[in-house]
Amino acid sequence: MNVFIFFKVLGGLGLFFLGMKYMGEGLELAAGNKLRTLLEKITSNKFLGMLVGVAVTAVIQSSSATDAMVVGFTNAGLMELAQTVGILFGAKIGTCVTSVLLSFDIKSIVPLFIFLGVIVMMFVKKNNYKYYGQILAGFGILFFGMDMMSGALKSLNENGLIDGILSSVNNPFIGILLGTAVTAVIQSSSASVGILMALAAAGAINVDQAIFIVFGMNLGATMPAFLSAAGAKRNAKQVAILNMLITLSGVIILTPLTMLLPIADTIEKILPGTAAAQISAAHIFFNVAMTVILLPFSSLLVKLTQKILPYHEDPEKDKMAVEFIDNRILTTPPMAVLQCEKEVARLSRLVQKNYNRSMIAFFDRDKDSIDKVLDREKVIDFLSKEITDYIVKINALDVDAHDRQIVAAMYSAIQDLERIGDHAENIVEYTRTIIEDNLHFSETAMAEMKDISDKCRSLMELSFAMFNAQGGSPELIERIIKIEDSVDDCKDDYKQNHIRRMDAGDCNAEAGTMFLNMLIDIERIGDHAINVAFAIPNRQKNLIAEPA
Repeated sequence: MNVFIFFKVLGGLGLFFLGMKYMGEGLELAAGNKLRTLLEKITSNKFLGMLVGVAVTAVIQSSSATDAMVVGFTNAGLMELAQTVGILFGAKIGTCVTSVLLSFDIKSIVPLFIFLGVIVMMFVKKNNYKYYGQILAGFGILFFGMDMMSGALKSLNENGLIDGILSSVNNPFIGILLGTAVTAVIQSSSASVGILMALAAAGAINVDQAIFIVFGMNLGATMPAFLSAAGAKRNAKQVAILNMLITLSGVIILTPLTMLLPIADTIEKILPGTAAAQISAAHIFFNVAMTVILLPFSSLLVKLTQKILPYHEDPEKDKMAVEFIDNRILTTPPMAVLQCEKEVARLSRLVQKNYNRSMIAFFDRDKDSIDKVLDREKVIDFLSKEITDYIVKINALDVDAHDRQIVAAMYSAIQDLERIGDHAENIVEYTRTIIEDNLHFSETAMAEMKDISDKCRSLMELSFAMFNAQGGSPELIERIIKIEDSVDDCKDDYKQNHIRRMDAGDCNAEAGTMFLNMLIDIERIGDHAINVAFAIPNRQKNLIAEPA
């Protein structure tokens, strides 16, 4: 019989997790770009950062998810370590929202929440309203699972099974270790506190025992940030260490205070007979008290983190690694799109540098420039693949129509940028042959090559600026089109001129072939550049200043 009751506990726990997931995802999707805007406004002001952390965690219903998100933002270069400290503190307060919701006794109307939520999800077409339905359904499932779990645990407790297991929890340090272990496995302090509230509602544990378990649960909630930082940059690992130091310091300070002061008794007096509310109050006490005590000294925690794990930024800009995109940010699709835009802008800069360097290699007959172009081309190919893979992941997410259009444009632009890189590689290969075979061109031929290459460089600068700004003025658009037409005309004219020079004996056949091939590559670079400029339709609606 106990086995079936235990199955009921597991079923209630499963519904609890499902409801939390549904509600958190629904809240995040309903917030949409507001989360992106909120996070973009983060400054070094730790108190403002704390408010942001509270708000974001209240939305996504998980401090662990917020911590992992901050690790991702830092890894992507979106924020510095000092900017994260306030958010990390705020996330710990924001996670208390779930326990407060669970402390309400509304089980009699929970089925109505589930029914209304499912109706909205099934029959309402507009996405925003569907998200509200998901929030309602998730909220109801969360409570339903909690009620099922509490009822089953009460039956088990009547048989004395739970009392035997929890009898050793009277020792505060065992309670802290237990709470840490459970939350490290579950990876959510909100969920583990919810389970503890179910135990309290079943009469299996009181607030004197539970308060130290709550301390441990908050410490265990720092583990997902460590897992998230695995394989990340050193500065992202610093965030995980800082997050752990904050909570560990809180446990070290508040444990002896709680043992000496009648904090548990005070909570019981303020909230008599409401076990779930008492656990929620203990959870709030720990996080608020920790923030009040430690936030003013947070700069010391930041310095300690930097001493534990020093970080020196690599000055090499063309490294074979992404700088802005990070899988951890995919939990917030609008931010993932924003970071992807930055990575594509970086790719466009590398492509432009490679074209410019390829022409330097040609005009200066510089072998070192050839090697630099070939090395950078490997980075360009790597980034093209990584960004494309990331875009595929974004497309699998629920993003709004505007962001989906931007993502499609980036996918298209990457193909053109990668091809420009290939053409720059072709140019240096021709240059290598020219140098090795000691081929030379007439002054007229070199002047023509300089003219068309300069026009193509201007076309790339304007096109990439227009793409990265997501719009262009009518004057800029007209100028881009005129330059591209001029590149096409130059290619045709200079091709005929060179053929006449070859016929007249002013240029030999091998050098002539190299010259004509380079004209074709430069003209095709121009074609790809204008494709990038117009990758997003209706650009005329967004006006930008024309680059100098």
